[in-house]
Amino acid sequence: MTVEIALHRARVRYGPLEALHGIDLPVPAGRLTVLLGRNGSGRTTALRALAGTVPLAAGRVVWRGEDVTRMPAYARARRGLSLTPEVRAVFGSLTVAENLRLAVPGGDTGPALAAYPELARLLPRRAGTLSGGEQRMLAVARALLSPARLVLLDEPGQGMSAAVAARTHELLGGLAATVVVAEQSLPPGLAAAATVVHELRRGNVVFSGEPAEAGAPWHTAAR
Repeated sequence: MTVEIALHRARVRYGPLEALHGIDLPVPAGRLTVLLGRNGSGRTTALRALAGTVPLAAGRVVWRGEDVTRMPAYARARRGLSLTPEVRAVFGSLTVAENLRLAVPGGDTGPALAAYPELARLLPRRAGTLSGGEQRMLAVARALLSPARLVLLDEPGQGMSAAVAARTHELLGGLAATVVVAEQSLPPGLAAAATVVHELRRGNVVFSGEPAEAGAPWHTAAR
């Protein structure tokens, strides 16, 4: 299996605290990978390390065979990496329509509205006035529109209704890109679409394998 991007013996520190303790984390190309872990496990930090928004204290980030450890986040974005963080994922002062157009300058935003028809009536609204769930829909819609070949998302279904979150997970599973999703639990839609699950605990990878092998506590029952 071809690896798209990987962390090799990666360590990340926030001041005196070490958030990742020398982890190895390969992401297969063209597949969906899930990073599981509770708050404080290191899953969000692992996403940020892949995206380059936090520096490594030690170790490497290798993207398609090239060491990009010192490549800044903006350069990784230009190369085809998209990160949807857990918070501040939209431009609050811009309208919903303007947020979508930023993802595809001069392009068609129709696919975003097809994925989330709920956004159609919100197009003239400023993103900062939307509810948490509506902002998450907008953030994921921008990721869906992006031409990026490597798409990273931190808890994309947060704040959404169960039905919209399930639709979101199905959409992510169908993207023609390498997708990495960080979640606290493993919902059915991601379990069905994922190739690999990495479980993080206290800054260490404690499990890597197929979704069916992940422990029962991580699975969210279908609703």
